[in-house]
Amino acid sequence: MSWGSNLYGQLGDSTRTTRLVATSASGLSGAIAIAAGSSHGLAVKSDGTVWAWGDNHVGQLGDGTTTMRIAPVQASGLTGVSSVSAGTNHSLALKRDGTVWAWGDNLLNQIGDGTATQRLAPVAVVGLTGVVAIAAGALHSLAVKSDGTVWSWGGNLYGELGDGTTQGRSVPAKVVGLSGVVAIAAGSGAGYSLAVKSDGTVWAWGDNSYGQLGDGTTSSSRIPGSQRLAPVQVSGLTGVSNVAAGGYHSHAVKSDGTVWSWGANSYGQLGDGTATQRLVPVQVGGLSGVSGVAAGGVHSLALKNDGTVWSWGYNNDGELGDGTKTQRFAPVQVNGLSGVTKIAAGSGGTGGEHSLAL
Repeated sequence: MSWGSNLYGQLGDSTRTTRLVATSASGLSGAIAIAAGSSHGLAVKSDGTVWAWGDNHVGQLGDGTTTMRIAPVQASGLTGVSSVSAGTNHSLALKRDGTVWAWGDNLLNQIGDGTATQRLAPVAVVGLTGVVAIAAGALHSLAVKSDGTVWSWGGNLYGELGDGTTQGRSVPAKVVGLSGVVAIAAGSGAGYSLAVKSDGTVWAWGDNSYGQLGDGTTSSSRIPGSQRLAPVQVSGLTGVSNVAAGGYHSHAVKSDGTVWSWGANSYGQLGDGTATQRLVPVQVGGLSGVSGVAAGGVHSLALKNDGTVWSWGYNNDGELGDGTKTQRFAPVQVNGLSGVTKIAAGSGGTGGEHSLAL
């Protein structure tokens, strides 16, 4: 199911009509995983193939063309895939054999194949094996290996690769000082990254212009050296199971089913009932029993254990799915959805965002 902006066909419903409530993607059945980029969507079917739709101007759909698709098409040559992640204009797939494949925009080496060549079809990320999780950001990419280490590649202007430098990487390098990692997320605005350790703590690095690193500080992305080039601990969070990174805001789900948010909040994307920027995590009001979260550029989603989906933040294109275009500073229920198992939030920003549910 999908809703919100559809300028580039990113809802996959064979139209370019904006939807204020959830609609079905055309001809897509048997999906087991989904991801949402700036203006494109991805899905993995139970047979291990990948399907994609929406904007394709730099090949982010992986079908060998740069043709926009308003209904799902198969990404070329991919089988045995277990999960996908969508960046602004590039895409990642994790195979069951632990290898990572990538396609789309590669101007800042976010494909990880050792080049800066745009890829219209999937290619293998160099030197990665034993991978268990992936995340695609605006212009960088992350992977977690089975040994709990995190690897990163692509653009690094803000330190989002976490290797202690601002030097971009065309192939994966290890993030400094992180071990025991079980979950990751990559920001879709100015680059930043999040990681959850097995002890339930959250760590962050990269741009911190709006406090999205959650360590009680801010830094200007325009001042060299003011970002975090290596991981720092997010203040006061324990017992976390998963995280989400948006444009400039972040979320964490605790094992008790509560959601905590920090960073930019001009559009209510933190869900705490205000438009106040937060430099450390605050609890999202009225949400309990949550199993997963997703963060768009300026809107947010939560999935409850009962299969309902809740949303808040910017809503100019109906990306909250409540049948209105009303901005929400606290969670509202997405209309007509039940039995949902996965969610994803597109990062189009105030120019148009979309949401997906499986």
